[in-house]
Amino acid sequence: MLKFPFPVVMAGVSIAAMPLAVAAQSSEDEALDPIVVTATLGPDTVGESLSSVTVIEQDDIERQQPEEFRDLLQAQPGVNVVSDGSYGKTTSVFLRGAGSSGTVLLLDGIRLRSATAGIPPWQFLPPELMGKVEVVRGAKSSLYGADAVGGVIQAFTLKPEAGRQGWAEVSGGSHDTLGTSVGVAGREGNSSILAGGLYSDTDGTELREGGEDRGFRNAAGLAKVSHDFEQGGGVGVTMFQSQGNTEFEDGDTDFMIRAAGLYLEAVASDYWRTRIQFSEARDEQETFGSYPSVFDTVSRSARWENTLTAGVHELVLGSEFMVDEVDGTSQFAEDSRTNAAVFGQARLNFDATDLMFSMRLDDNEAYGKEETGGIALGHQFDRSHRLRLSYATSFRAPTFNDLYLEVPSDFGSYFGNPDLDPEKGEMVEVGFSGRYDSWFWDVAVYQNDVEDLITYVSDPVTFDGTMENVETARIRGIELSSGFQTTDWDINAAITYADTENRDTGKRLPRRAEKNIRLDVDRLFDAWSVGASVIAESDRYNDAGNTTLLAGYGTMDLRAAWEFLPGWSAGLKVANVFDRRYATSLGYDSTTFAPFEYLAAGRTYMASVRYDFRQ
Repeated sequence: MLKFPFPVVMAGVSIAAMPLAVAAQSSEDEALDPIVVTATLGPDTVGESLSSVTVIEQDDIERQQPEEFRDLLQAQPGVNVVSDGSYGKTTSVFLRGAGSSGTVLLLDGIRLRSATAGIPPWQFLPPELMGKVEVVRGAKSSLYGADAVGGVIQAFTLKPEAGRQGWAEVSGGSHDTLGTSVGVAGREGNSSILAGGLYSDTDGTELREGGEDRGFRNAAGLAKVSHDFEQGGGVGVTMFQSQGNTEFEDGDTDFMIRAAGLYLEAVASDYWRTRIQFSEARDEQETFGSYPSVFDTVSRSARWENTLTAGVHELVLGSEFMVDEVDGTSQFAEDSRTNAAVFGQARLNFDATDLMFSMRLDDNEAYGKEETGGIALGHQFDRSHRLRLSYATSFRAPTFNDLYLEVPSDFGSYFGNPDLDPEKGEMVEVGFSGRYDSWFWDVAVYQNDVEDLITYVSDPVTFDGTMENVETARIRGIELSSGFQTTDWDINAAITYADTENRDTGKRLPRRAEKNIRLDVDRLFDAWSVGASVIAESDRYNDAGNTTLLAGYGTMDLRAAWEFLPGWSAGLKVANVFDRRYATSLGYDSTTFAPFEYLAAGRTYMASVRYDFRQ
């Protein structure tokens, strides 16, 4: 059975604190139907969820031996990943066709993003420190506020287990890649502690044909302490930091991302739990080279949440206050803004039928008030088959760059537009699933209509530009997923089709592939495991005008692991076995302005040795 030895910090929700009971299941059942906490303000199994959810467990992460966090997300149901090359290069995640700033990234409940660019720092999250990833697809602004247009992805860091444990790992491979990771953790009584860190360095690969190798260096650390109260609830602190340097064409960037959170939870009565959480997230980047710049952002938030229960029904009421601040070398007409929000969620159960209602009001100092809501219905036809229906609204907030950035130039200036409105979306979804003793399948069909798209507009004579709300989009698609799990086999497959259209121009939305396929197959033995991942994506346009087409591609990764002594294990991975040359985005030469493809890494080899101590 899944064990959570301390309350998981996530946007004010604690698994240990939630009053809704989850029926005990066998370990195989839970492997097929894991608990998910991001889809609602409380825990459900994937099968009970009224949202489309993909869960990547710690066992999956360890088996896949990912070199980058994006390797876990690529071609998952509804997910498009675009990167300006491999090894720490700028990465965008398009969830259900929403823009790169239309997906919320949470790390243990703490939101990570650049307040200036609006994009989460996917490329700087080390997968070695992650214990679980939940991908929740669908509009979630009524739960998480701005930018949850396509959905929410939450990464949970490693958690301590009962007793004491520690680990040490060294790895190396192609492109002079070297890495090491160490950590200690433990749980005694109601208290737990974990501290871990890693360092990795690689010369990288060429980002353009005939170019030089561009490296990446990363040092990251994680510390967390928690204590559960005897009467329920608890207190905990989480600290995470990742910093280093990444090289690209014409320069390099020093980066630092940091997340810190403190929660306190108490049981007021048999029917009322209250919780408060404080968090801070920093995104700091200093770029050197042809276009030097400094962009530092910090977001601080406080959230108060109250959970009330009446039998099998539940009501959540809460409030949230956030402050964003920016600093750097660029000029901003405003360098801070506040956002105050109140929200509520009702979960009702009527035997085989579940209902959920959610509402949220955000009042932002920069762009005013936004109301969002959602309604979802689920019906269990029998032990195995379930139908879900949902409707939800969402919005994407204009960033500091959209609103306030000023870049004067002799060749066309850029000025932010403080009168921008948020982008607004309406999503409808129908899903149906079947879950059996050793396998499952799920199908979801959705449509998202987005208006007031924030778009760059320039004067054809002076080339001066700004951002305006001038376009609408329609995004619709279908997602199919299935999995088979036994003590010997672990197989997961996903197929995604997404039709994205700018309704004003009739063009496809840029940088989104229409079709994705992913297949993960692992064969498990007593002390061995071997596996493969196959990923294929169709072509995509790099630009809004649909003039530059990037070809589709397919890759295969092979992997093996061996526990050769008690506590000792070795891993080997060959990524992109057939050495495919492909790109998911274009760059432009700083001198000639000619376009070039940002090449992904070719065939790479990685090997590792690890020691795990448990007492």
